Amino acid sequence: MSLLKDDDRNYLIEEFSKMVNDVEIIHFTSSDCNYCEDTLKILNEISGLTDKIHLKVFDAEKDEEITKKFDIENMLPATILVHDNNPNLRFYGIPSGYEFGSLIEMILEIGKGKPSLKEETIKRLKEIDKPVNIKVFVTTTCPYCPSAVITAQKFGLVNSNIHSYMIEATEFPELSRKYDVYSVPKVVINDKVEFEGAASEEQFLDFIFEAINE
Repeated sequence: MSLLKDDDRNYLIEEFSKMVNDVEIIHFTSSDCNYCEDTLKILNEISGLTDKIHLKVFDAEKDEEITKKFDIENMLPATILVHDNNPNLRFYGIPSGYEFGSLIEMILEIGKGKPSLKEETIKRLKEIDKPVNIKVFVTTTCPYCPSAVITAQKFGLVNSNIHSYMIEATEFPELSRKYDVYSVPKVVINDKVEFEGAASEEQFLDFIFEAINE
């Protein structure tokens, strides 16, 4: 049974047909995971709409070596969007609800070859020569969260030093408690700088430079 309505399915087929680049998705799943089965269903359906999306699925318990290679630990389900051989764009937790839109948007961004960011933003991003880790805590029912996820991951498209992770807060309660997540979106950069709510490209970028200059 299809998870997508016919109109949504047709829309995605049309959008995916515009992609010029292939998109590799690496997914880690487990039998001992509340949302792993549903997440895999979503990814299988998406990848079945175009031959431009290549889905690779690994069992985190059976495929221990590659699970360690990608430093997944217990963050399951884990979905990695690979671009230019960089595994720096990740979705930890089920990309459903509003976050389904984030996943689709980023697949299209990679597939179309150029991130839709302002030229000045791209210029500043390319200046970053230090590691940046961005955690964006979300819930699937939060309408304001996709903007933060998409901005962070577009930044990662421009500069591979930037690792941008969506984390579904309710699926990882211990991590949410560690970072005092009481409202979403909450963004944590290099475990040094954090903010809640919406931010423009410029504001988000300023927070990144604040974190790497501390």
